[in-house]
Amino acid sequence: MLGSASGANGRAKLIEDLKKVISNKQVRITVEKRILEFKELGSSPSEEMFKELCFCILTANFSAERGLLIQKEIGDGFLNYSEEELANRLRALGHRYPEIRARYIVNARKYSTNLKDIVRSFKDVKNLREWLVKNIKGIGYKEASHFLRNIGFEEVSIIDFHIINLLTKYGLIAKPKTLTKRRYLEIEKILSEIAKELNLSLGELDLYLWYMETGKILK
Repeated sequence: MLGSASGANGRAKLIEDLKKVISNKQVRITVEKRILEFKELGSSPSEEMFKELCFCILTANFSAERGLLIQKEIGDGFLNYSEEELANRLRALGHRYPEIRARYIVNARKYSTNLKDIVRSFKDVKNLREWLVKNIKGIGYKEASHFLRNIGFEEVSIIDFHIINLLTKYGLIAKPKTLTKRRYLEIEKILSEIAKELNLSLGELDLYLWYMETGKILK
């Protein structure tokens, strides 16, 4: 982390800029709409949740926007393609790592029909995140947090390079060479404090930060 004076000044400036973004009615409406969509997905069958998990597996070291397009193209193929078929489709659709992502997705299929039950069995979302990271290959803290936010959990942060770049630009952190678990949780704590000050959930804050950095509100 950076020095306290630098960090305090950067935090104040970031909060000031975030308030401007939040005051944009159209952006705020879009964020609220996304949050509702996430909650609806959290009520969907296990198979739909699983397809969202596949999207999050695809976005590791890859564009979320392109991952979204691939998710729409493949659809139920995440559930029934063979590993070779899935790899071929991913390659044809331009994914950077078609073979390993296909392998991860096929390996994760053992949870495709009971994923909703697994999710609901946890009372603490942080424990659920630990389970996802431990049990599903291709899922780290960022991907697990992304999945959880996209099925309606708003208490975790999706710390990707967009968020790291933004926090670095405002002087809140020094850009990490690697994002270890300890570092991830440290940055998540900073974001939690900012969210609390703005009366936002971490899920909402992520969408606003993404908009600040990219001009887009995806998922």
